[in-house]
Amino acid sequence: MTAAPTTDGVLVDRYGRVARDLRVSLTDKCNLRCTYCMPAEGLPWLAGPQLLADAEIVRLVRVAVERLGVTEVRFTGGEPLIRPGLVGVVGAVASLTPRPRISLTTNGIGLHRLAPALRTAGLDRVNVSLDTLDRARFTTLTRRDRLADVLAGLAGAAAAGLTPVKINSVLMRGVNDDEAPALLRFALNHGYELRFIEQMPLDAQHGWDRTTMVTADEILGALGQEFDLTPDPAERGGAPAETWLVDGGPARVGVIATVTRPFCGDCDRTRLTADGQVRNCLFATEESDLRGALRAGADDAELARRWQAAMRVKRAGHGIDDPSFLQPTRPMSAIGG
Repeated sequence: MTAAPTTDGVLVDRYGRVARDLRVSLTDKCNLRCTYCMPAEGLPWLAGPQLLADAEIVRLVRVAVERLGVTEVRFTGGEPLIRPGLVGVVGAVASLTPRPRISLTTNGIGLHRLAPALRTAGLDRVNVSLDTLDRARFTTLTRRDRLADVLAGLAGAAAAGLTPVKINSVLMRGVNDDEAPALLRFALNHGYELRFIEQMPLDAQHGWDRTTMVTADEILGALGQEFDLTPDPAERGGAPAETWLVDGGPARVGVIATVTRPFCGDCDRTRLTADGQVRNCLFATEESDLRGALRAGADDAELARRWQAAMRVKRAGHGIDDPSFLQPTRPMSAIGG
């Protein structure tokens, strides 16, 4: 029988921020090789025994939901659709009480096949990465000719009711920075919600250069040439995206400006890597091991205590502008968004 939730069960840091949004990486593997994420040959993947088993993932999510006040769970990767047990994990998390909202961040390849089963299992919505609508550019950016599969995945998600379907786009100077209006028109025409994301220093090659990053101001300037954007009156809360109404609404477009408009003061996220490490910040240089404690026989109360301890030492901000900033050793593909 599941123990009753603790009355003081929250993930709060020393600045009073409460983490209610859990990002769970299901794998560090991916079937694309995006140039801003990893080298063409890929990366050394985690060995099977290092990865959390499906039951271990569900147990840690249950601890977060029942004992630590988490209300939103997003599955990420790598590419989560290549995790064999994905549908079962989603179903198990959807059966928790209280039931969290469940979403998935994916590159969309294969989503058209899995979307109905994921919806039946309890998935609420998806975010799909799409940086260009040009097939040749897509192939250059991802080193794979799979644009048609991503577009099919978007359509399949919408048809299955995984709405609102959101698109995540990263613009890179001299590569696809001319596509902001086209991407927004595409999203509007299909009923998707578009989010532009500033390129962040999370590439495996550690080659990120701020001068090549397309900023939020540049993105909004490009969109403003073709659309009337007005600030969204809805409360942002802890959402990473700042949003604007497009041509008076109700359609919206968002920008996640982690670098130039940091929102660390309102961050409400905690992260669990595919090998069971807690990260209290996307840019953290230290992790806290839950996998070892879990496999050593720790009970739920001890796992919750360790998770709380990990979150209490969260820094005030990511510090990208600080001269002492160090890029995390793990790339985004091994952290999960």
